[in-house]
Amino acid sequence: MSWWQALILGIVQGLTEFLPVSSSGHLTIMQTLMDIEFAEGDMLLFDVVVHAATVCATFVVLWKEIVWLLRGTFLTPAWNQEKVYAGKILVSMIPVFVVGMFFKDRVEQIFGSGLMIVGICLLVTAALLCFAQYAKPREKQTISWLDSFIIGLGQALAVLPGLSRSGTTIATGILLGNKKEEVAQFSFLMVLIPILGAALLDAKDIISGEVVSGLGVGVLLIGFVAAFVTGYAACRWMLEIVKKQKLIYFSIYCALIGLFALVYGLC
Repeated sequence: MSWWQALILGIVQGLTEFLPVSSSGHLTIMQTLMDIEFAEGDMLLFDVVVHAATVCATFVVLWKEIVWLLRGTFLTPAWNQEKVYAGKILVSMIPVFVVGMFFKDRVEQIFGSGLMIVGICLLVTAALLCFAQYAKPREKQTISWLDSFIIGLGQALAVLPGLSRSGTTIATGILLGNKKEEVAQFSFLMVLIPILGAALLDAKDIISGEVVSGLGVGVLLIGFVAAFVTGYAACRWMLEIVKKQKLIYFSIYCALIGLFALVYGLC
């Protein structure tokens, strides 16, 4: 992989991790268009690095909320609002944990990661965002325990390439009648541990020598910085977009890119 390819893929990862347009789907499309053929170890290592960058971006954007949550959960003995919130985040992670540990490889074998499945899943993402845009607002005061689990199911389904993690979780939360800004914050916080967990598992294979990569430090650094900077901007931008209820534009975009992927995959 050249430095400019790492730059482009890092930018794509950073932007699409938080915007509801599917990072995995866009990375698949870009790799196909740029005719990049990753060795297994190279793909794994680059994936770990850019996901670590987007996690760091989330920490920077939401550091006040994260400090509030950690302080109230671990430094306060009494049962409080922070512990309830942390508990709901843990509940939301149950579906993705089950799918990631026991069914991820099976799902990838069945559906694959080609442009056809990416195109179909992007169209599904477009439909979800459209429904969320025009959903009748009920705006519950807090995200319930049941809502947390259902939103987690949406995250688990996003193991499919092209089905946006942020788009699915935010749309699901809005359709359940929760406040848009609350859902957006919850969505970004709930994915931190699953992303870190997946990255650590992949890093374990690299460190143990089971997977070998030939990527240089410079290429990885460029990918990390590109993903961090664009991820930071996208995370802040997305929080504002959800508040202003402008998901329909992303719905249209996902529909167009999904159709492009389907047509390109058929050609």
